[in-house]
Amino acid sequence: MLLLLANFMKELVLSGWTTARVILAPRGQVQPGFARLDYGDLGPGAASLLGVLATLTPGTTSLEIDIEQHEIHLHLLDASQAEATLAAIQRDFVRPLRTLSGATP
Repeated sequence: MLLLLANFMKELVLSGWTTARVILAPRGQVQPGFARLDYGDLGPGAASLLGVLATLTPGTTSLEIDIEQHEIHLHLLDASQAEATLAAIQRDFVRPLRTLSGATP
């Protein structure tokens, strides 16, 4: 739980900084878009918490949690960095949530 909290605080600061840079950048530099995050075998409660954590992190918003496909549909403020954003969510949120929920790693 402490790792998840520490990761959230870290991402909150890093994402806030990145979002501020995107907002202050010259027009035309931002590429908003959508992405799908596969959350694997997390249960519905852990998936909901993951959606909340992603939404509270600046630059990402959870739009839908697809329980059947085990995906969260996200809106990204800057989709040009989608792969890095999804990798950070996997590393900092999904893995600790797997440990907390008892899902297989």
